[in-house]
Amino acid sequence: MRLPNAAHSSRPWRIHELTRDFRLEDVWALPTPGGPDDFPRLVQGIASGDPSQGSSRAVRTLFAIRWKIGELLGWDGPEAGLGSRVPTLRDRLPADLRDAPSGPDFEALPFTSLYLLEDEWAAEIANRTMHGVMHIGWVPDQTGGYRGQMAVLVKPNGTARDRLHGRDQAVPAPDRLRADAARDRAGVAGGRR
Repeated sequence: MRLPNAAHSSRPWRIHELTRDFRLEDVWALPTPGGPDDFPRLVQGIASGDPSQGSSRAVRTLFAIRWKIGELLGWDGPEAGLGSRVPTLRDRLPADLRDAPSGPDFEALPFTSLYLLEDEWAAEIANRTMHGVMHIGWVPDQTGGYRGQMAVLVKPNGTARDRLHGRDQAVPAPDRLRADAARDRAGVAGGRR
């Protein structure tokens, strides 16, 4: 269930220190009831999941389309990601978070864990269109238990023109696609910047 942005921004999460230049895109209550010590199970479940292999045909199809479009448009290559085109948020971590566990490795998704605390986990992703953060928190619910809460934070990547045409990895404007294709055919290095 979607939540108001205040459900994330009003909490004293550590991620706020790192993402002042990011936009809070979405906040969701996750259907993950549990007790105070169940947060590690949620984190491991997310990190080991593969939506492209999930039970929902619609989700599998959407992920297949997204990965194919990203491949065709060159959004997701290693030269476009963390540490090459986009500096990792690990460089911004204060000493206590740098010394904390970073969290699990992802099995299928192109995220990199940033830090893992008792009730908070953050992972980042970057490509040619955006630098994003998935923040998972473990919050008390109305029944006396706990549940997961996910926030998505985004910082557009690329030129101002790229940012004008869509959000969150949307397809760029058609004239931009033609210009990129022409550059690629001509062998001009760099493609989209």
